[in-house]
Order: sequence, then C-alpha cells, then structure tokens
Amino acid sequence: MNTQPTLTKEGGTTGNTGDSQQSDGLKAGLKNRHLSMIAIGGVIGAGLFVGSGSGIAAAGPAILLSYALVGAMVVFVMRMLGEMAAARPSSGSFSAYADQALGRWAGFTIGWLYWFFWVVVLAVEATAGAVILESWIPAVPQWAWALIVMVVLTATNLASVSSYGEFEFWFAGIKVVAIAAFVVVGFLAVFGVLPGSDNPGAGFAHLSDAGGFFPMGAGAILTGVLMVVFSFMGSEIVTLAAGESEDPQKAVTKATNSVIWRIGVFYLGSIFVVLTLLPWNDKSIVEKGSYVAALDSIGIPHAGQVMNVIVLTAVLSCLNSGLYTASRMAFSLGRRGDAPKAFAKTNKRGVPTAAILSSVVFGFVAVFFNYQWPDTVFAFLLNSSGAVALFVWLVICVTQLRMRGIILRETPEKLVVKMWLFPYLTWATIAMIVFVLGYMIYDGGSAREQVVLSLLVAALVLAVALVKDRFKKATRDEIDA
Repeated sequence: MNTQPTLTKEGGTTGNTGDSQQSDGLKAGLKNRHLSMIAIGGVIGAGLFVGSGSGIAAAGPAILLSYALVGAMVVFVMRMLGEMAAARPSSGSFSAYADQALGRWAGFTIGWLYWFFWVVVLAVEATAGAVILESWIPAVPQWAWALIVMVVLTATNLASVSSYGEFEFWFAGIKVVAIAAFVVVGFLAVFGVLPGSDNPGAGFAHLSDAGGFFPMGAGAILTGVLMVVFSFMGSEIVTLAAGESEDPQKAVTKATNSVIWRIGVFYLGSIFVVLTLLPWNDKSIVEKGSYVAALDSIGIPHAGQVMNVIVLTAVLSCLNSGLYTASRMAFSLGRRGDAPKAFAKTNKRGVPTAAILSSVVFGFVAVFFNYQWPDTVFAFLLNSSGAVALFVWLVICVTQLRMRGIILRETPEKLVVKMWLFPYLTWATIAMIVFVLGYMIYDGGSAREQVVLSLLVAALVLAVALVKDRFKKATRDEIDA
C-alpha cells in the first residue's frame, strides 16, 4: 500500500496515514502529472519571454554566462530545498523549515515576505495579461481585463486544488511545448536545415562577430545576473504543492533531480538560439522582444501574435501559481499561529478559502495602486519586494545547514535527496547570493533601491516577529506565575 507522511501543525510530519486526506485539512488533490508539469513549467516565468532582450542588449553573448551562473545558483538552492521537502513535505515549505531549524522569528519573517512578494506579483501579472487582452479586444478596458483574469483564476483556486493543478498543467504545458519547439526550430535554422528559412546569417559566428563574446567587458556578466536573476523565481513552488500530492517524497525527488536539464534546455538553450540567429546588437531584439525577433529572422509568419499568445499563457500560469503559492503560505502561517486562525481553516474540499480570498484581496488592492499611483505607491511595492527572491534563497541555504542534522537525528531514513558536497557547496551558494546582493547595492540605481527597500520591509516584519514572540513569552510567564 502506498503510504505518505502527513503534515503537522508545525509543518513537519506525523508518520504515515495511507490515505489522501492530509491531517492539516488539505487534500492530496494533485496528481503526478500535475506535479511533473508544475515542476517543469515552474522554472519558466514570463520574465524569460519579456525581459531576456534587455539582458542581451546589456551584456551581449556573455548573457549566456549570466544565465549559467544564476541557473547554477538555483540548481543548488533547489537541491537543498529538495532535501528538506522530500524528508518533510509541508505546505509552508522553506518557511516551515526555517521555523524548525532557525526559530519562530525566521519562519514568520520569510513566510510573510514571500507572501508579500507573490501578492505584488499578482498585480504585475494581471496588468501584463490585461495589456495583451486589450490589444486584441480594445472594446474592453484594461482594468476590466485585469479584473476578469483575477476573478477567473480566483474561482479556479477556490474550486479545489485539483482545479489549480489542471489549469497549471495546461498553462505550463503550452509554455514547455512552445520553448521546446523554439529551441528545435532555432537549431535547425542555425545549422541551415530548416526548410524555407530565409536567415542566411544564422550561425555560431554571431557569438563573436559583433565586438567579441564580451562586447561590454567581462563585468557585464554581473550586470546580466542582476537582470535575469528574478526570472528564475518560482522554481520552489513545486515543494509547496508537493504537500497536496499523492506521493510528496517521489514528486519532490523527481523535480529536484530534473532541475538541471530544465534550466539548461529552457533558459540556456533558448537564449543560445536567439544569439546564434541574430547579432546580439540587432535593434529588433529589444524592440520586438528576443523570441519574436528570432522567429521573424527565420521567416516564421505572425511571430508576434504567436508569442503574445505564449506570453499570455505564461502570465496566466504565473498568476495562477502566484495565488496558489501565496494562499498556501498564508495557510501554513495560520497553522503555526503566525497569521489569523481563519487562514488555517479549510472547507470540505480541502481548500483554505480565507487564505485564498485574503491573498487575492491584497492582489486587487495592488492592481488598484498600479492604475492609480503607478510611479509612487505601486513602485514602492514593486521595489520593496524586489530582492525577496534572494532573501528566500539565502534562508533556504542557512536553514539546510541546520536541518540536515535534525533530519539525521529524527528520521535519517527520509534523507533520500542529499545536497552535493555538504556543507561546502551550501556555504559557497550562500557566498554567491550575498555577493549578488552586495553587487546590487554597489551597482546603484534601481537595483540598490530594491535591496534597500526590501531590507527595510524585512526589518519591519522581523521586528513584528520579535515583538510577537516576546509578548507570547511574557503571557506564558504570567500564566506560570
């Protein structure tokens, strides 16, 4: 009989139940195919389609090294997270592990910061989707489209976790097929065997024929890192979703083991295709977007509209997963007493209704700010959540240093996924993340503003966590007295 661990109130496990009903009220409604596609598609964000052109313009062909460096960092972080998630599947993922390994203050702080990040992302993605939809049907105003997509995906998440999984399966599937087709067609064109291709200049020479591989200097690699790092956010979603799957340990293990080829094919492979089809300084890469420009260069008809459909799918996928992720983090915080108790309640379908609705309400508020005060209030929200991805990765690394010992003492048989070269590679990854944060401050401009504002928000949340813990301790002391 297939058995799996169930979640405790603190986010750990309580042994095996042998059924699909989670002890914390969530239901194992995600099938293996859902988890597989969430794992594959989760690493492909809308930023890959939309923002890669700016990265290419800033670093030239050397942007490949930027993607490789960030990709390696994500692989290591996912390996660490996979180690903990396979041993202790939890809807709170790294927040629950930080709670156990570092203290309540750590789980509280990183959990709320992560929730804040995703509710801001909801506004960004809803607006991006509305822009595309309005260009197709201008009779419906942009704000109405934003409202429509938010309402539809909220209803999907409220229906059941399997509804979220089914929508994400198809959203992610379209992204995966699109990128895979782009890489295959692109390579055929590069090698001159694509029927009907009218790009005689395609080839590996483009990697060095416009100022060399480092046209902006080797330092541009770091500039590129700052531009691409946030397009990788979302890789960790599968570890949250695994807690509602039929076999969490198997799902996490599979997702962790496949992250290398996913990043290699979808990120490095697709950007390599763009750089070999066009010179890096071709103006169309920025004007049209890197993927549209590449498809246009080999004579693919209606490339712009095709890419708009794919970008819209990526946006909806990110919005769907963002709402799911924010609600499950709110649910986990509620279970641990770090959020209103209503967040921890589920309905008969195993859906944390209050957690979902509270997350989407803040998403709607952020959308309103985006339309009403885009350059002030919303810009602050955007910048103050900008470095949270790096904070999350840093906390995962530090947590794993402590959790390895805890797992070995309590449930050594569940250490089925192990971080390579522990603890040396964990410390090296910590150093990489700290270096990126430091370089963002040194680089100045919007990067510095993101780090500073994100640190201020993190300090505020941490202060709340410490005051809350002190108040609880004082209350306990009074009761004991």
